[in-house]
Amino acid sequence: MTQRRRRFKQTQSLEERLVAAAAKLREQADLLAPGPLRDEVLKKARQAETGSHMSDWLRSPGLQSPR
Repeated sequence: MTQRRRRFKQTQSLEERLVAAAAKLREQADLLAPGPLRDEVLKKARQAETGSHMSDWLRSPGLQSPR
């Protein structure tokens, strides 16, 4: 008997999900005291924002595929 993959459609784009994750992480960081844990949460928030910007850049109309 084989296992079936659970599949579902995303209702939000990748950019929207990354921006939401970054905002949630920043809110969590605001509640933490300065220290290594807070720094790690802020680092994850920056990574999510960077991923969102990179995805926007890759989808931009100015980016042309090689011919």
